[in-house]
Amino acid sequence: MPPPPPPLLLLLLAALAAAARPGCPLARGTTGDCHGPWAADSATCVDMPLRTCSDVAYNQTAFPTLLEHRSREAVEASSEYILLSVLHHLLEGQCNPDLRLLGCAVLAPRCEGGRVRRPCRHVCEGLREACQPAFDAIDMAWPYFLDCGRYFASVEEGCYDPLEKLREGLDVEEALPSGLPPTFIHFTHHSYAQMVRVLRRTAARCAHIAKTYSIGRSFNGKELLVIEFSAQPGQHELMEPEVKLIGNIHGNEVAGREMLIYLAQYLCTEYLLGSARIQRLLNTTRIHLLPSMNPDGYEVAAAEGAGYNGWTSGRQNAQNLDLNRNFPDLTSEYYRLAESRSVRSDHIPIPQHYWWGKVAPETKAIMKWMRTTPFVLSASLHGGDLVVSYPFDFSKHPQEEKMFSPTPDEKMFKLLARAYADVHPMMMDRSENRCGGNFLKRGSIINGADWYSFTGGMSDFNYLHSNCFEITVELGCVKFPPEEALYTLWQHNKEPLLNFMETVHRGIKGVVMDKFGKPVKNARIVVKGIRHDITTAPDGDYWRLLPPGSHIVIAQAPGYSKVIKKVTIPARMKRAGRVDFILQPLGTRPKQLLLGPRRSGSGLRDPPGGASRYGEPEEPGQEPLGGRRQPSVGGSKPWWWSYFTSLSEHKPRWLLKY
Repeated sequence: MPPPPPPLLLLLLAALAAAARPGCPLARGTTGDCHGPWAADSATCVDMPLRTCSDVAYNQTAFPTLLEHRSREAVEASSEYILLSVLHHLLEGQCNPDLRLLGCAVLAPRCEGGRVRRPCRHVCEGLREACQPAFDAIDMAWPYFLDCGRYFASVEEGCYDPLEKLREGLDVEEALPSGLPPTFIHFTHHSYAQMVRVLRRTAARCAHIAKTYSIGRSFNGKELLVIEFSAQPGQHELMEPEVKLIGNIHGNEVAGREMLIYLAQYLCTEYLLGSARIQRLLNTTRIHLLPSMNPDGYEVAAAEGAGYNGWTSGRQNAQNLDLNRNFPDLTSEYYRLAESRSVRSDHIPIPQHYWWGKVAPETKAIMKWMRTTPFVLSASLHGGDLVVSYPFDFSKHPQEEKMFSPTPDEKMFKLLARAYADVHPMMMDRSENRCGGNFLKRGSIINGADWYSFTGGMSDFNYLHSNCFEITVELGCVKFPPEEALYTLWQHNKEPLLNFMETVHRGIKGVVMDKFGKPVKNARIVVKGIRHDITTAPDGDYWRLLPPGSHIVIAQAPGYSKVIKKVTIPARMKRAGRVDFILQPLGTRPKQLLLGPRRSGSGLRDPPGGASRYGEPEEPGQEPLGGRRQPSVGGSKPWWWSYFTSLSEHKPRWLLKY
């Protein structure tokens, strides 16, 4: 047998193998995980030179890196670095900047005091679980250099959190002015960090009825933070209606943002002080407040400051998208479906072609939020006028810029709008010279399309895609009011906000179950004369907002006989009447089930019947939220492949799934 190769040759062969494919570098830890040469006891720390990684929480790195890059030039020429620089565009803002900072921790490892520290494995694993669907949606493999078992370390090994800078300043408690109690509401403008601190501090003070959670991130990586109030925060309770209030959808319209920050503090304080009204509201209602849907746009507007902001500065998100024009246009489809009595015109699915356009991560976050929470009522707070508008926002005749275009629930929407406007002192001011005076004869409410018509609005989408009724509230003619005006704005809007949320208890509610007491999910609640059905939640409970009067209500579901009941809602009734339904199974299960609108070639999908662990639909053929292009077929490369091959001589085949 030939003599064994010398050790030096073996070492060279190993190095060549490592360079030829993504794999384990020269050293391996005791647990079998890969350790690069930079994990040695000593290293030469140099200044961080990479532009894409300029905002990491450290300022020195070391060469060679874990990926065997021996200079800044080598890193910047690599396909791994190119991927990090464009990842937020490829994923349309999802998981940004988290993934970029995670990748920087591998491409430019942290070096301190002559030693290199590795990023934490648990951070990598958490991000992979959250972000894998975004990669799947664009048919891209998870990057090899973000292999959590290979390039990351455990807490016991002294790892660090590469995302620590994202939380920088958010956990630092801001001292209130001397002598003020913790219940004090500071009527001022709040930066993003200040807003987060106030919401978290409020949730901590009222931990038994409140909690904060994130529904996603903005394009620039800011958490879309929600504070929730409920007797059982964090969970849906049977027959407890859910309400959401959203502010700052346009970044330069900031009054709504501040009103919701103040409202959160007010609800917490009043509950603790024993206010019967607030305790009754929070014990019977689950309330979600999202003060800022567009924190990136707010930063642009705030840089100019109150009183100096232009009409459009900061209106759009960081992608220059108007978020209130970015939702699917379901209203056009509704008008088409409404012409036929044989198909449904509610719970309209999202067209496939919608995902081929540019969809903001903030928009996706709202849609995913709606899919996972059975919202009944919603309001979007804006600025620029003083009026309450309600759907439809898009005219029945697209060429008409102003045309009364009511929904089947016109009476209920007018009641909801009046619940806000009728208790707002300035909206009821009889002076025509005031802000919003041109709406005085209408009672300071208006059908949206009768004001001005536009597509892609959030209110129309809520009504046509889900059970949720949403109105739009314009809080005043100044989009970015000066600080001294904020207290007065709060005094004007406190009662309207409370009164509006209380209207979620108008109409009827109940549970739909079979003869064995098992809840019937997605049963349809039909009201005769109103061509808009609502569906039951997973626990079989439902809420149907209805105006006073007599109504014929029908509950039906595939495989069951329908049940018909007559209900009468008194004019002064402020608590939803309970109407339960027990459905009897049919003798034989029908072959043709109740289906949503299906038109050959329409490009529509039925509403999701279930959700994955990530809240994405599981039905075959349904594109998940975040899907920008359809997966490649027939062996062709994904749409993004040519971009990488044109920029780098190294083709990143490790991004291909097959």
